[in-house]
Amino acid sequence: MQLNIDKIVWRGPKGEVIACTEKNKVMRENLEELRQMAQDALEDAVLMGCDEEQVRSALAELMLSLVNPYPPRE
Repeated sequence: MQLNIDKIVWRGPKGEVIACTEKNKVMRENLEELRQMAQDALEDAVLMGCDEEQVRSALAELMLSLVNPYPPRE
C-alpha cells in the first residue's frame, strides 16, 4: 500500500484548504524525499539482517516524535 501524495488536500489548523500551488508543490516534494529516505533506510536495515517490522515501527515512532518549533498562530 502506497500513500498517493498527489491526492492529499492540505489544510490549515482551522480546516481551510491550502490552495497555493507553490506550497502544495513544496509539500509534495518534501514527502517524496522523506519517502525515498525511509525506503532506503528500510532496505539497508533488511539487507543488514534487521527485522522489517521493528524498522517500520522505529520509523513511525520517529515521525511521531517530531517537534513543532513554532508557536500556534492566532
